[in-house]
Amino acid sequence: MPSSLLSLFSQVSDPRRGQGKMYPLAPILLFTVLAMLAGARSYRQVHGFIRTHLDRLNNGFGVSLRRAPAYSSVRFILHGLDADEMERVFRAHAAGLAEAPIEGAAIPPAVAIDGKTLRGSFDAFHDRKAAHVLSAFAADGQIILGHLAIAEKSNEIPAAQAMIVALGLTGRMFTLDAMHCQKNIRDCP
Repeated sequence: MPSSLLSLFSQVSDPRRGQGKMYPLAPILLFTVLAMLAGARSYRQVHGFIRTHLDRLNNGFGVSLRRAPAYSSVRFILHGLDADEMERVFRAHAAGLAEAPIEGAAIPPAVAIDGKTLRGSFDAFHDRKAAHVLSAFAADGQIILGHLAIAEKSNEIPAAQAMIVALGLTGRMFTLDAMHCQKNIRDCP
């Protein structure tokens, strides 16, 4: 059974000082994720979501927040987080969901790997190319397993191989772009 997101968020190190912590980190992170899934696109909207649904969130997740944190508190908490640690937590959660057995599945679960150029990331003034990100998507569980930024002087082929190894996706069927069908790619994981 996959670990709950709340228990995984409790593993994230809290960057705040010990004194004056009014809100525990794990519930704030979970409620922020839920607010974003519900359409919140700003700190004020996250605050509004938590304030509106506080009783339901407390009861549903066994938490006892007295009130919703101010939008400035949410911003302070989120800005202090380590991005690599958050990526690790989300990947652990996605891996747990991807490992859940699929009823009647006779073929190995499929993983779609595809790269996309991020719109608006090109910067001619600073002579920076557009950012390119590779994503792995578990088709059976309909969940994104992970993202990987592709180095500026590289391409999708080595990044896809590194992603397969990093996510432990052995024994799966992969769908990739035609560029991955080159003859010299033999030792693919």
